[in-house]
Amino acid sequence: MNAIVTGASRGIGRAIAIELAHTHRVLGTYRGNLEAAERLRREAGCEIACCDIASREDRAALIAKARALFPDGLDLLVNNAGIAPRERRDVLEASEESFDEVLETNLKGPHLLTQLAARWMLEERPREKAPGRIVFISSVSAFAASVNRAEYCISKAGVSMSRMVYAQRLAPEGVLVFEIQPGVIRTDMIAKVEKVYEERIAGGLIPQGRMGTPEDVAKAVRAIADGWLDYCAGQVIHADGGFHLRVL
Repeated sequence: MNAIVTGASRGIGRAIAIELAHTHRVLGTYRGNLEAAERLRREAGCEIACCDIASREDRAALIAKARALFPDGLDLLVNNAGIAPRERRDVLEASEESFDEVLETNLKGPHLLTQLAARWMLEERPREKAPGRIVFISSVSAFAASVNRAEYCISKAGVSMSRMVYAQRLAPEGVLVFEIQPGVIRTDMIAKVEKVYEERIAGGLIPQGRMGTPEDVAKAVRAIADGWLDYCAGQVIHADGGFHLRVL
């Protein structure tokens, strides 16, 4: 079994790549942190590739490298790579440059990489073969608005629609598409506001009463990769400790 995991050098992507490496040949991407990517390669046996997911040329090069590594085809794509705004700024003050950068990386990149991967998955794929599977890692920010990082929330809401259109298009052809919406996960992406989240969690923000870990998200990917959700095309998995629950 063969898998691509984008943004695999750190945080959630790293945990996913390590988990999948037990059963898959994994090609993990990184953008700038070669040292972290090399550590992943040594520790988990993953192949690595430098890829700016926002770049058309990098996406094409990634698929070309994967085709060379995986001559028997691609079984799983995990669209994990993403960025937060460089600065958290009120929606009335945020820049167009920030909007473009975040949406190109978080939405345009994974949407168009999925197009390339799906075309590959469908090439002469026999019906008796195990389904191809595609996972979008989005966020609770797909539905929970934050006025100081609107571009991030908009990008993740767009990822949800990308999941829906691909799920509808590909399910009849044996490729299943899912979305995982992580909640507050302890990674370096939230390091600057970690204390604030800890205080809000102590105040009841998350029903399960704790911040999530990258491994919590990796376990959800494992369930998809192992076929436990193969009759759940288009499903959203809330890896958020119950944050999504509405209470009266």
